[in-house]
Formats: sequence, structure tokens, C-alpha cells
Amino acid sequence: MSRLVAFAAIQGAYNIISKAEGAFKRAMDKYGPNQPLAFPNTAYYLPVIYSILGMKVEKVADAEPVLARCKALMPPHMKTKGNIHVPYLGHLLDAGMAAILAEEIVEAIRYVEDPDFYLPGEDCDLDNGKIWLGAADDIIMRKRGVEFVDGSAPGFAAIVGAAPNPEIAKMIVEDYQKKNLYIFLAANQAGTTVAEQLVQAGVQIGWGTRIVPFGPDISAAVFALGFANRAAMAFGGVQPGDYRSILKYNKDRVFAFVNALGEVNAEWAANAAGAVNWGFPTIADTDIPEILPTGVCTYEHVVANVPHEQMTAKSIEVRGLKVTITEIPVPVSYGPAFEGERVRKDDVYLECGGGKTPCFELVQIADMNEVEDGKVVVIGPDIKDVQPGSRLPLGVMVQVAGRKMQADYEPILERQIHHLVNYAQGIMHIGQRDIAWYRIGKPAVEKGFTLEHIGKILHAKYHQDFGAIFDKCQVTIYTEEAKVKELLHVAQEAYKLRDARVENMTDEAIETYYSCTLCQSFAPTHVCVISPERTGLCGAYNWLDCKASYEINPTGPNQPIEKGETLDPKLGNWKGVNEFVYKASRQSISSYNFYSLVYDPMTTCGCCECIAAVLPTCNGIMTVNRDYTGMTPSGMKFTTLAGTIGGGNVTPGFVGHSKFNITQRKYIAGDGGLQRLVWMPKILKEELRERLLKRGEEIGIPNFIDMIATEEDAITEDEVYAFMEKVGHPALTMDSILG
Repeated sequence: MSRLVAFAAIQGAYNIISKAEGAFKRAMDKYGPNQPLAFPNTAYYLPVIYSILGMKVEKVADAEPVLARCKALMPPHMKTKGNIHVPYLGHLLDAGMAAILAEEIVEAIRYVEDPDFYLPGEDCDLDNGKIWLGAADDIIMRKRGVEFVDGSAPGFAAIVGAAPNPEIAKMIVEDYQKKNLYIFLAANQAGTTVAEQLVQAGVQIGWGTRIVPFGPDISAAVFALGFANRAAMAFGGVQPGDYRSILKYNKDRVFAFVNALGEVNAEWAANAAGAVNWGFPTIADTDIPEILPTGVCTYEHVVANVPHEQMTAKSIEVRGLKVTITEIPVPVSYGPAFEGERVRKDDVYLECGGGKTPCFELVQIADMNEVEDGKVVVIGPDIKDVQPGSRLPLGVMVQVAGRKMQADYEPILERQIHHLVNYAQGIMHIGQRDIAWYRIGKPAVEKGFTLEHIGKILHAKYHQDFGAIFDKCQVTIYTEEAKVKELLHVAQEAYKLRDARVENMTDEAIETYYSCTLCQSFAPTHVCVISPERTGLCGAYNWLDCKASYEINPTGPNQPIEKGETLDPKLGNWKGVNEFVYKASRQSISSYNFYSLVYDPMTTCGCCECIAAVLPTCNGIMTVNRDYTGMTPSGMKFTTLAGTIGGGNVTPGFVGHSKFNITQRKYIAGDGGLQRLVWMPKILKEELRERLLKRGEEIGIPNFIDMIATEEDAITEDEVYAFMEKVGHPALTMDSILG
């Protein structure tokens, strides 16, 4: 390793710490020691400091001991000449870590000094010239973290600086998008940023397109490392302060790297040195000193002079990412990175559905002789036949045939249409079934996209992802209004039959359940077991999904489990399930109950849609979904709850679950069932309204939905109790939930 690398990085770290000390002094003088200091809506305080040092920064005064630790980490100033024998790599890593910790203080103080500098949420506000999103809140982190768990996002590229021009910036970023990576943007080069270049080139930025503009300064790179460390704590169960495990976890499980575009100054070098601690290499387009594999290095950590057209390939090679790319026969870029792209009103060439025209999607099994594989037919006008801004009715009929194809698989394939169509750049898809909504953008049409390409996407991806269960796929697309309306009734009758098939399944009637261990890449001891009446806690998998997944991939994450001897029918405990869980959890969990949150509940990971908690005073439970950011009667927000029970733990009194599970008949049946539910956020209550009304009828309490308090009725447990007395909630007269 070059002495020049160590010299530059150490000097840069000193500069960064000096800036942090200056910001700290200003904040102390202006706001005082008790001024709150935090990134909005995160349970992990300042996450890098918290995860590496175990120190909670909650107010300005808390920054002072952190800065003292930063200075203690710093090696002596180096000289570029002379016979100085020092462990350059060790000094480099320490200086880099000190720089990262100090930058987190700088960015936290920025939130105090300029609270409107960063936008909350996932979207930029281009109309008002605001593009910087700052630290991801825990809602975003948990939502997006799932994609790193299931492999749909194999890693992230942290790009600092700016490309020579917007066209090169677009080329590099879109190449990463095609490979399904996230792109985190920070820093500027002579006042120019990649984020601004992308806007100039007409590229949508924001969490939805996986292009995240953190901030214009190099200090904003700390948000990328914070995201990675929070993933380790939320999903991997790594404890704050266990820096060795944090760094190893990231090196082994979070595949990330840095692209440095433009001149690398001393502060950039310090950040690159900091990233090496995480195992994240830096690939630069300029001539900088390299760190190549020697000694403790097992792969390149600083690579220089990489041509822009080779930047993505070289980065992926160095970091050792496993990226699977299959060309789809469409004239636009294609991949999960484009799923969150929006086609705005002024950019719409053709719109279908969304309440504006009749629209439906239907997948049905067919006989082998009825299906011509790869045939795609459009009956009615196609895009070329209409003017920009037009609307058309739309019916997408997919016929699949194969020896292993079953009717139970129809809704699974159908549900995939949303994702698969959305992966096409310039195409927006919302909803499913008969509430689907398509928008096709003008740029996609200019590249030659037609309605026929929707069928080509489905044919190619169905074969790629589900080829084990069918042999042939044929797609017919209808745009004639009379025909669409006629077939809409056919589709609606099919939907009813399917719903009845799933709804009528019971845990007692099924001898085989299924595991889901997708989240073990982040939470090694978490084992989700899925039955007909208990969907996966992430909300993405039900029993039929798992059955299909096993058929598709017999060695995959969804394995059949013979439930075996029933040990406790009330709590939901079976010998075969326990034996599987013990092995799959690496001998960490010997037993858990399906239907209870009081007695040895199922393990929970950070991917859960909702978390339920006992409210002892109310003799009931509350549940909160991850999209709700307010306080709950448990005294904790969702983020705090998730940080407490996530990571694959069994936590009596708390359990993670899906939204759908709330209205399944076995929901906390061991603790008294749905009648125990006393509080939930209004947005969740409204989302489940129809199903809650139906379940209320089933349990003999037709107005039960009105007995569930929301944040509009109560925030504290005492307030919930008062509401329960007012409405006569049944939990008041039930046996004690705590036994």
C-alpha cells in the first residue's frame, strides 16, 4: 500500500474532525447542550456511532465524548518522506473510522441548523428544486431492507462526485439499475453532483427507482454506511457496540462498493479509508494510489483509472457480487430498479384502468393443446393506433399449461404481473385483478414499446421464474371495450372462486406446513413457518405461495414441514415443526407457538409488516404497521418495537405478523383471538375494514370494528382503557391475558 494513500486519508480525517468540532461548538453556543440531536424517525440514534461505539447520541452534549473517541483513534500526522515504519493499513483504517464517526455528528447538526435541507420520505421535490433525501428513516430502511434479504437487490453502489457529463452519469447509473443494485449518491465535484446530472438527463431519482441522492457533501456518504449498519442490527440481530460483528456482517452480507468520480481530495480519501473497514472497496476513474490484495486484503480495496464504460463491470468484479441478468425482449431497460418509477400525467402516452377505463388481469390454467407457447395477440387498438394522452380499456388474459400446473398456482402467477410489468422502464403498473392501472410513458413509446411487449414480458419472465411448474404460456391482450367488459365478468367470477379456496383452508386439515428462511441472510436465527391460517410475517408469502415455491425450487427457502404430533392445539405447537425450527435456527430456538404472543411466540425479523404487543391494563393487545410513524399505547413507536424484537428473537408479549394475518381465524387464538384487539392505527383499520367487518360477523360481534381504538381515540394505554369502557369492548370481561 502506498504511503501516499495513508498520508492523504489521515490528513483528510483530521480536516473532517476539525469541521465536526467546529459544528459542535456552534451548536453548543447557539442551541445549548440539551438540544435534541437525531436523524428523524429512527430507533438507532445516530446509527454508525451507536452500532460501532455503542453510544447513544440523543442531544448535542452527547456528541462531545464521541468526538473525543474520534481524536483518540487518530494516528500521528504522517510525513510523505523519511524512514517512518508504521502499520500504514492500521493507521489508515483507524483514521477512516474516525472520519466517518465525525461526519455523522456533522450531518446530525445539519438537521438542527437547517431542518428543511433534507426531504423526509422517499421522493424528491424537483418542482421546488429539492433533491436531497438525507438519512433513510426506519420505514424506508425496513421496506427496502427486505430487498437485500430476498436477493432482489444484490448490493449497492455509493457514487461520490460527478461524471464528466450527464450522459456518462446516466450510462453508469442505468447500468447499475439493470443489474438491480441500489445507487446511493453523495458529494460534489466542483459544485456538480451526479444527482443533478441525472435530473438534467431526465432520469427519475428517489428511493422508488433505487437512485438515492443522500446529500451534496462527502459527509452525506455516512448515510449509506448507516443504512448498512442498521440492516445488521435490525435484520441480523447484531448488538450495538459489537463493532467486530457489525463490520464482519457487512463485509460478508452487504455487498457494497464506492465509485469515486473525479478528483479524489484528502477528505474523500478519508471516507474511502473508512469504507475499507466495512469491506467496501473504492473504484475510481482517476489516477490515485491503489490498495491491492496483500496481507490482510483478500480483494482490491482501491482501484484506479477505471474507464467509465467499464465502471460497473469492474465494481461488481472487485466486490464479488453475484448478479443474474436475463435479457427480456423489450426495447426499454428492464429490472427491479425501475419498479418504483412513476409516469407522471404530462408524460403519459397511454393510460388503461385506474378507474378511468375497464381493466382486468387473469391467469388461468389450460390444456396443453389449447396453448401455443410464446403466442402474444393484441385484439383491438395498440399504442401505434392511438394519439398521445389516450385511454383504452384493457384485458390481459394469460393461459398457462403444463403437467405440474395446478389451479392453486393461478393467483401466484397473476400476482407477479404487477412486478414484472413494472420492471420495464417507462411503464407504471398499480394494483391487480380488476383494479389494475397501467401508464405507458412517451419515452418508452419512442423506443418502440407496444402493448404486445406486455405479453412478451410475461412469457419470458414466467418461463424464467416459474418454468418448473408449466410448459407453455400464451397471452391475449384485449383493448376493445365490449370484449373487455364481457371478459371482466368472467375474471370476477374466477376471483371469487379462488378467494373461497384459500379462505376455506384450515390448519387442522393440512398435515404439511412450509418454512421460509429468506430472511436468514440478515437474521440467522429467524425461522418463519407458514400454514394456511398464518401467513408469513412479511406479508409476501402464504401457504399456497410456499407450496408453489417448493415446486419451483425444491432446494430453496420454502421447505415442506410435516407438522407431526400435536403438542398443544390451543397455542399451536407441533413436534415436527419444533424439530425443524431447532435445526433451521442453528439450535437456537427449540420451540415456539403459532397462535400466541404471550407464550413463546414465533420468532420475528425486521421484515414484519406489523407488530403486536400486549397491553396489560387493557387485558388485550395492540398492533401497529410499519407505515405508521406515530406513538403507540405500548409507549414505543414501530421502529423501537422492531429494534427490540427483530433479529430472530422469541419475545413473549410481542410478535411480528402480516396485515392479512389479523383477520385470519387463528390470529392469536391461543390468547383469546381477535376479541383481544383493542388498538390499531387508523390507516391499517381502514385498509382492513371489509375483512374486519366480515370477521366481526363471524365472531358474533357485528360492530367489533367500532370497538377498536385508533390514534384518533387514544394514544396511551390508559386512554385506550377509557375508550374500551365507553364502547363495551369484550376484552374487559375476558380472562386475564397474562394467565
